[in-house]
Amino acid sequence: MSSTNQTNLNSPGRVITASLVGTTIEFYDFYVYATAAVLVFPKLFFPSDNDTTALLASFAVFGAAMVARPVGALVFGHMGDRRGRKATLVVSLLTMGIATFAIGLLPTYEHIGLMAPFLLLVLRLTQGFALGGEWSGAALVATENAPAGKRALYGTFPQLGAPIGFIIANGLFLTINALLPHPEDSLLASDAFLSWGWRIPFLFSAVMVIIGLWVRLRLVESSAFTEAEKRGKIRKLPIGDTFKHHWREVILGTFIMLATYVLFYLMTSFTLSYGTHAADGAPAGLGMTYKSFVLMQIIAVVFFGIFTAIAGPLADAIGRRLTLLWTTGAIVVFGLALPFFFSAQTDSSFTGAMVQSGLIIGFTLMGLTFGPMGALLPELFPTNVRYTGSAVAYNLSSILGAALAPIIAVALWSAADSTWPVGLYLAAAGALTFIALVLTRETKDIDYDRASADDETSEPESDLAEVPLP
Repeated sequence: MSSTNQTNLNSPGRVITASLVGTTIEFYDFYVYATAAVLVFPKLFFPSDNDTTALLASFAVFGAAMVARPVGALVFGHMGDRRGRKATLVVSLLTMGIATFAIGLLPTYEHIGLMAPFLLLVLRLTQGFALGGEWSGAALVATENAPAGKRALYGTFPQLGAPIGFIIANGLFLTINALLPHPEDSLLASDAFLSWGWRIPFLFSAVMVIIGLWVRLRLVESSAFTEAEKRGKIRKLPIGDTFKHHWREVILGTFIMLATYVLFYLMTSFTLSYGTHAADGAPAGLGMTYKSFVLMQIIAVVFFGIFTAIAGPLADAIGRRLTLLWTTGAIVVFGLALPFFFSAQTDSSFTGAMVQSGLIIGFTLMGLTFGPMGALLPELFPTNVRYTGSAVAYNLSSILGAALAPIIAVALWSAADSTWPVGLYLAAAGALTFIALVLTRETKDIDYDRASADDETSEPESDLAEVPLP
């Protein structure tokens, strides 16, 4: 079956909807936890006399999901490269939805003691396991069905699930918190919200999962996979082929994603902690209310979405590598300037605080670096290990970046009572990503179904050079 015919079966609208809706739900589930990790869980699951200790414990469980993501990448990557993209995406979405819904039903430390954080950890690991298989499959659904010359554009649709999921998750948290009785002098959540209101966003995920499953079950398998299957080129053990013939691409892809992860989790989880921490506390924060700071984040995330959409056509026009080199250089500069933004809260107005926080700049850079990843990482690998290779690289980076970023940032901020070490941490991550990009070839004009040089010499039966470019 030709790519053209397959693309007609998977119409552009169906491809866009399936890749966007699924990742929106997955990221919504992930961000619901990220917000609760700052707002709720330190008090309800990790009670301590020291606020920083409770917050670090909550972030440790948050980060544990990132450790589970590479395991999910291996399992779902194997399934995706052996059984197809469609079935794998359905299973990953269902797994994430069940785990998120169950978190909304958990009893707290007050009711069952240490069993509460243990069960939270198990469900958080399940979330990470599911997300480990989600992103790569959604990116492949988009890019393997993309018209010629528009892979990066189509690759931005699953990426847009990140800002949309963030806005829905935090908007729902904000709305529920605002509707409940709330002391005027409280920086964070109301008693009613801490008692039961926080559960609503977790339980609401069930509705979103049902919608996502309906959309994904209507997909048709991509031509790249069906052609490889027809020619008998499906590998028995994709992970073995990946590390045997494409280990260099795995390492480069891992570090290419590093700055993206560190930047995002600093701009979301860490800044929420810093922004809502008392200005006269130890360490000192901005002393803003939860409502004000989350509104600032939501506004800034709109820029994240806009520049994610811009980055796709830009990467198609000038190349993924050049787009990301310029963006990563800007991230390094932003990291060095971060302490000046965070320490310059001299304007008490909302608009002034919005400008001085640096959130808009940070999320703009996030969009520019995240947008091309939906095309670049899958393009590093051939069809028969593409799901596994891109998933492993993407999720190994989550350990180095996402899992450690909030913990390292809070520890550095607490130790120095300043944000300048946090800025240096971001700049260092950007420098590592810049080096990885320098060592990576441009993938803009490659035949998406070609074999790599290694595969052509050591695995001549590879299907990748034989299937027409979508």
